[in-house]
Amino acid sequence: MKDLFSPFEYKGLTLKNRIVMPPMCQYSVVDKDGTPNAWHDTHYISRAVGGSSLIIMEMTNVEPDGRISDQCLGFWSDDQIPAYKRIIDAVHSYDAKIGIQIAHAGRKAEDADQPVAPSTIRFDENYKEPRALTTEEVKEMVEKFRLAVRRSVKAGVDTIELHGAHGYLIHQFHSEYTNKRTDEYGELSKFGVEVIRAAKEEMPADMPLIMRISAVEFVENGYEIDYGIKIAKAYKDAGVDIFHISAGGEGAIAPAKHPGGHAAYLVPYARSIKEAVDVPVIAVGNLDDPKVADATISNNDADLVAVGRGMLRDPYWAISAGIELGKQAPIPEQYLRGF
Repeated sequence: MKDLFSPFEYKGLTLKNRIVMPPMCQYSVVDKDGTPNAWHDTHYISRAVGGSSLIIMEMTNVEPDGRISDQCLGFWSDDQIPAYKRIIDAVHSYDAKIGIQIAHAGRKAEDADQPVAPSTIRFDENYKEPRALTTEEVKEMVEKFRLAVRRSVKAGVDTIELHGAHGYLIHQFHSEYTNKRTDEYGELSKFGVEVIRAAKEEMPADMPLIMRISAVEFVENGYEIDYGIKIAKAYKDAGVDIFHISAGGEGAIAPAKHPGGHAAYLVPYARSIKEAVDVPVIAVGNLDDPKVADATISNNDADLVAVGRGMLRDPYWAISAGIELGKQAPIPEQYLRGF
């Protein structure tokens, strides 16, 4: 029977347990250069020491103006490869695997002089009005994603995650709420499909591609799970191997669609995508309680569990969860005397 501490294997990715540290922006870049520094070293490596099997580095953007803020990570230059490789090599030395989330914030790029987007629709009155990308610029954006993936592979990652959720650029293109284009990229899945295919061309054949999507939108008249399944099927056909299932992020939450925030509140969406699309999925959404996380795996609702806020509070969440559940906790030898 599967549980939180059973191994997971897909293509060339072998994990010692099913605990994932999801991407969580740290807003800790200095000098606006997009390059990881000592904070990022400690942040990611400590979670590897703490027993997480897969660490996904935070939203890492394909160009400087594609970042949420100037303090966010980016991977737009080969000169940045050594800083990422330093973290990746260290995480590997502690028996963990590591991926990176490649993204563009689109209209949610707060520090860009003028954000870009599929259409000239601002996020809300507190955000700048974006400029609509030209058709040629959209094609160039696909290549920027390609190059960021290429650099990530050179740096030694075990997997790539594309960010197609939370109202960022790929999500903006595949949502009718934000894409009002009349050119070829008015076909909602086209941009995402092209990014996926470009990424796969840069990745080793046995490296799985993860994609994070919002299974539903929480805005008024936003799409529902049936469309989330439809877009996931299109992205699977293009080459996605594993889906990381979240929701929302595209605008103000409509009162009738408010998701609450109870334990495992997004797990039903993960289960729906898993069953309908026939792919492994990562579940998210208030899964900090080890018993709830374990049940999510044991009930076959998801294949992997991402624990975000819990790992911000406790880098050693996986060890604590193992002890609480009576499992073989991934305690480093150096720390055994503490237990």
